[in-house]
Amino acid sequence: MDVVGDLLDRDRRSRDTALVTADGRERTYHDLITNAYKAANVLRYLGVREGATVAVEPTPRLHTTLAFLGAAGLGAPVRFDPAAGIERGDRVVLVPVADEAATEPAPGTNLVAFGGPPDRPETTHWEQELWSENPGMPPSPVGPDDPVVRTVDREVTHRDLLAAAASVVESDGIDADTRVVLRSDLSDPRALAAGVVAPLSVGGTVVLTEGQESESRGDLAVTVDNGEGPPEPRRATLPALGDR
Repeated sequence: MDVVGDLLDRDRRSRDTALVTADGRERTYHDLITNAYKAANVLRYLGVREGATVAVEPTPRLHTTLAFLGAAGLGAPVRFDPAAGIERGDRVVLVPVADEAATEPAPGTNLVAFGGPPDRPETTHWEQELWSENPGMPPSPVGPDDPVVRTVDREVTHRDLLAAAASVVESDGIDADTRVVLRSDLSDPRALAAGVVAPLSVGGTVVLTEGQESESRGDLAVTVDNGEGPPEPRRATLPALGDR
């Protein structure tokens, strides 16, 4: 794999479980990839092109994961910080509908809400657009050295994120039978690499917890804090990222 969008290759669509949400609902690789295509088309409709930044709420949920995958497929880096996205004028800012009233987009920024219909007519209703979109991936010229994640102090390229994920696959023995439980949010690229990209790259299962409240269990846990150990047998090794 050269870019994160390669995770969405049509040939990878299968009935194997790709992702489990905090409420226990399973999505197959066919479901996840098809809906990531739809997410890319929603973002493209909202003006996202290669190099435009999409700010996404960092809680690991189905729709935040789809937004990341869809944006990556378009060559648009994701910033898991909506407040910073508003401040910097990112092209799209995706927030839970409960945060819509407190979020005031700058001119040129499209505000998108998920989790229910928004109150303001100018706010895009994510689910409504997603489920009605074309399930085909739009073409993009994205390359391995293009940014895929933007943080406060760095850009992470597709190459670096995939290399970090591959290192976790190797060090922790992740394969198609492994359930990786993400117990951290998506704002740390190491957690994103270990908890989402690594299992998806080998046909494993991502288990989202939306924090520490979920009772979901797995073979391996991803956490970036130093608190009590998770209920899984062991923790994943947090990968190093390229020095950029």
